[in-house]
Amino acid sequence: MTFAQIFKVLARMKIIGIGNALVDVLTQLEDDQLLEALELPRGSMQLVDAERSAQIQEKSKTLSKQMASGGSAANTIHGLAKLGIETAFIGSVGKDETGKFFEEDLRNSHIQPVLFYTNSPSGIANGMISKDGERTFGTFLGAALELSSDKLAVQHFKGYDLLHVEGYLVQNHELLETILKLAKEAGLKVSLDLASYNVVEDNLDFLREMVTKYVDIVFANEEEAKAFSGKEPRKALDYIATLTDVAVVKVGSKGSLVKQGETIVEVTPIQAKALDTTGAGDLYASGFLYGWLNNLGFEKAGALGSLLAGTVIEVMGAKFGEDKWETIRETLK
Repeated sequence: MTFAQIFKVLARMKIIGIGNALVDVLTQLEDDQLLEALELPRGSMQLVDAERSAQIQEKSKTLSKQMASGGSAANTIHGLAKLGIETAFIGSVGKDETGKFFEEDLRNSHIQPVLFYTNSPSGIANGMISKDGERTFGTFLGAALELSSDKLAVQHFKGYDLLHVEGYLVQNHELLETILKLAKEAGLKVSLDLASYNVVEDNLDFLREMVTKYVDIVFANEEEAKAFSGKEPRKALDYIATLTDVAVVKVGSKGSLVKQGETIVEVTPIQAKALDTTGAGDLYASGFLYGWLNNLGFEKAGALGSLLAGTVIEVMGAKFGEDKWETIRETLK
């Protein structure tokens, strides 16, 4: 199949994402002492209230920062939109400047916003980036937390081919199950990113049930896969693949593993110098889903996922410039 033929197929594919609508405030740490002072476990995602979010920002105010729209599923949808897929995103934001910033970023990226507005302040993800690129989040969900099952209907999902869900929503069991049921009722495939090892640990039995009943593809990094299965990456892959159609376990600098049925593919990573790992898993999912939905094979889908992940870790934040996207699109050709 030529690239032109592939693109015609892709033009008909439509993907919708749902997750916490957040604006990332990313801070470059000089060392990890601030994490200890804030009692934030390195590499974790901890939910914080408005007061603690303000404390994080106050204690880090002298450090280098940048702001960008974020949230795991939204990052994946941004990547897919950049690859030419027609996309939409469902979330909840406040009637404030932060919420306006989030919506405008979706529209500027050619993503259809499906946003619910509340009187609460918009969510902020305080991301702290260690010297080795590891990221730790103290996340204030704010208005994002007000995305609820009673606001959703099957009509929100009709007309799309795939729903991508972030695992952070598992903390609201009723919401996540409603989302998955509605997507299946609308005839969509479903992909789920497990999101964070501590979130998996806190919701393990329910998460396994949801994966078994509704999910077609699961993305997990090494820590998340271990939390979900109690096993190391290779055996974790086997376990996850017994519950869903396609299992993907990312093992950092060692690449990734993909399994469907008895088929296993080992994907080689690209060489990259990690500045900030924020968004690496999200962009991997963008690339992989692009290839998977269009029958390019696991090896090529995984290679594209690795290319996007390797590109984003070389910059601060979960997005990179149009010049790099042009290079990636040329690579696809």
